[in-house]
Amino acid sequence: MEIKNYGDLSGLEIDTLKEIGSIGTGNAATALSQMIGKEVRITLPEVRIMGYNEAIEWIGGPESITAGVLSQLGGEINGIMLSVQQMDFINLVLSNVLGASVKDFNGLHEMQISTLVEVGNIMISTFINALSGLAEIGITLTVPAFAVDMQGAILSVPMAAFGGQSDYIMTIGGNFVCDGKQVPCRLLLSPDIRSLNFLLRKLGVMDE
Repeated sequence: MEIKNYGDLSGLEIDTLKEIGSIGTGNAATALSQMIGKEVRITLPEVRIMGYNEAIEWIGGPESITAGVLSQLGGEINGIMLSVQQMDFINLVLSNVLGASVKDFNGLHEMQISTLVEVGNIMISTFINALSGLAEIGITLTVPAFAVDMQGAILSVPMAAFGGQSDYIMTIGGNFVCDGKQVPCRLLLSPDIRSLNFLLRKLGVMDE
């Protein structure tokens, strides 16, 4: 039976999405480890279906400044995936890749932004490749976009794209662990409702 919005997901369907989140973030941690040249683990990720306002609070509040790398999904799945980069994560990447950290988002220069876009793209691509392999479907990604803004403004993009179909978004959160320090991993996935139904059928948790 097809769902009409995220709120209709059954316990089994949510558990399946949680498993995807766990595998996808594990692969993202491996990719990050290879990029910065250090071991990176990830704590057990928490996958939740949240309303947009709840998701904004989960990340840090609507007026919290953060960076975001966003790619649009195409092929057999349409939607958006967003990698939220908070300052601890940014400095983990920059200090290991470029050898310098920043105090605030205003201090980011072109090479640092390029590095953060590349990291965000790798994390999103790795996550989507895991999803694509598990469901045996073809998913394409657009060239990623980068923005620094208040969290409410960054999340307005998926809200504008899919808010008319559903008031919910899938959030995937855990902590990367590197050099004994934990930094947050925040990913948001928003397939449209048609794509979500298609994905759940391909994963075998929804009847054809």
